[in-house]
Amino acid sequence: MDKEPTYRLATSDDLKDIVSMLADDDLGAKRERFEDPLPQSYIRAFVDIARDPHQELTVVEEEGQVIGVFQLTFIQYLTYQGGIRAQIEGVRVKKGYRGRGYGKKIFEYAIGRARKRGAHLLQLTTDKQRPEAIEFYEALGFVDSHEGMKMHF
Repeated sequence: MDKEPTYRLATSDDLKDIVSMLADDDLGAKRERFEDPLPQSYIRAFVDIARDPHQELTVVEEEGQVIGVFQLTFIQYLTYQGGIRAQIEGVRVKKGYRGRGYGKKIFEYAIGRARKRGAHLLQLTTDKQRPEAIEFYEALGFVDSHEGMKMHF
């Protein structure tokens, strides 16, 4: 890592960079559509996320270039005495910047944001086809404490 990255909320101008990173791995290539122009579904989703005070879509920059992205969602619960959970999704580092410590820096920043917003925990899901990611999350202190299930429509 050359310099400390900077973090800011994403703008619509960042959308192409974000979708490009989401599509740039084996699993993402199967579910994303990085095209020019971008499909309207991404634009509608961005608008909804940007308007929602419980969402933070954050880009990571180095020297003015977007090199990473992640999304935090703050979920209000009645459990845990009305606690707030933070969910992290869509964490990506641009090719060429991977393996240089940016992933760890992103998570350190995201953990700080979750704490600042009053969350009592930060949770994530990861595809079981990504054993390296699971090892990475465990090294950061995440614990495989629950069995997750999904229903795709």
